[in-house]
Amino acid sequence: MDNNTQPLKERTEQSLFWSMLNNGTLQVLNILFGVVLARLLTPGDYGIVGVLTIFTLIAGNLQSSGFTQALINLKSPQARDYNSVFWFNVIVSVVLYAILWFCAPLIASFFHEPVLIDVSRFVFLAFLISSLGIAHAAYMSKNMMNREVAIINLIALLCSGGTGVVLAFAGYRYWSLAWQQVIYITMLNLGRYYFVKWRPSWKIDFGPVKQMFGFAVNILFTNIINTLCGQILTFIFGRFFPMAQVGNFTQANKWNTQANTFVSGTLLQVVQTVLVSVSDDKERQKRVFRKMLRFTAFLAFPVMLGLSLVAREFVEVVLGDKWLGSIPLLQVLCVAGAFVPLYTVYQNLAIGCKRSDLYLWCNVGQIALQIGLILLCYYFFSQSILVIVVVYSVFIIVWLAAWQAVASRLIYLKWTEAIMDIAPFLLITVALFTITHFATMWIKGNVALLIAKVVVGAVLYIAVMKIAKVKIFAECWDFIGKKFKPQNH
Repeated sequence: MDNNTQPLKERTEQSLFWSMLNNGTLQVLNILFGVVLARLLTPGDYGIVGVLTIFTLIAGNLQSSGFTQALINLKSPQARDYNSVFWFNVIVSVVLYAILWFCAPLIASFFHEPVLIDVSRFVFLAFLISSLGIAHAAYMSKNMMNREVAIINLIALLCSGGTGVVLAFAGYRYWSLAWQQVIYITMLNLGRYYFVKWRPSWKIDFGPVKQMFGFAVNILFTNIINTLCGQILTFIFGRFFPMAQVGNFTQANKWNTQANTFVSGTLLQVVQTVLVSVSDDKERQKRVFRKMLRFTAFLAFPVMLGLSLVAREFVEVVLGDKWLGSIPLLQVLCVAGAFVPLYTVYQNLAIGCKRSDLYLWCNVGQIALQIGLILLCYYFFSQSILVIVVVYSVFIIVWLAAWQAVASRLIYLKWTEAIMDIAPFLLITVALFTITHFATMWIKGNVALLIAKVVVGAVLYIAVMKIAKVKIFAECWDFIGKKFKPQNH
């Protein structure tokens, strides 16, 4: 059966399965490569590459200019639409790379690191290369080609991670992280060109880009703001603190991001497409949205709060003593990170309802208040990285209320309904992991304690879900059982 003729529920389940398998596999490999690199490199090495992340991500936002989401939001995008976006991305990327190449000395001066001149010019090649595959990525997302995406990401990660490890062993320090980024993007594009048979033509027509511009420009500004929200701490820390301290934060934020990306990435490949497909029926869209919300809470809270629970043992056992300074930062970031995947669902609701204006202004308010709070905290209350991270994390949790206000306006989702969808999973997770903490306190040795916390916490959570007959858990369990059940021929 063709994917487009399958019922929405079946297509969504299939896509979520491949998205979860994709993200789960990637996170395991990221952990393995991340552990090896963390043991070979220093906090200073991570700090040098980490401060450049905000520039590459903003450049990436500018190059796609929101047209990726705009393509996905079209009911039936044509080859002309993809071709228009492709050439727009390429032209913008060449201009941006030229600007950043000349800005490299200014970047190095801002962070007081001369080596950033050469490193930044090389790292920025990644977004230039990525422009060649943005239209193809949108095509794959629109057509829910999540099995192929999983294969591409796996190969790209193996090649880039392997390259990074080899270079780190050879003593190339921060260059190993730079090469890892460039190789990853290159392999992604090669995979996309292999699976997507569409090819750009030399007939350049920016008509479709002009038609999508009104929607896309709001997405562009919002994506930039989201990037600032996610990277503002690294940017500010890079200016005011030594690179070793920045590296500790970068390491903590890396593991926090990888964990919540497992959930957010799973949803991101599916949620917008699904919500767009039911946008003509508000009641059905509300039911689909609430189910997505429950699934996100069911997955995000145990993953993120679980990582916070085992943060100390994880860092000491897996990363080594030189990263002890990242432990409290990781614990705090993971608490806020448990709510970040919920943002993905709310944000894609606004996009799916073609309200990119609400999507934009909600994010404008977030970044404005966020920067204000961080600077206020630094200049008037504390110059401790940990205190600033705590303030930042509390704000992330509180600002979710703004997105709920958006959902109330778009699909008439009541606050009580959202709380009933989210709160049970949060309360159950907190209660069970508190029990896990006290039940394992007697265990000596970090390795044994790490294993015990993971096993006890997971068993308790699954047991409670099963005993309480939680519907979202039962559906996930049944679907996985069908996937791995031997087929009779």
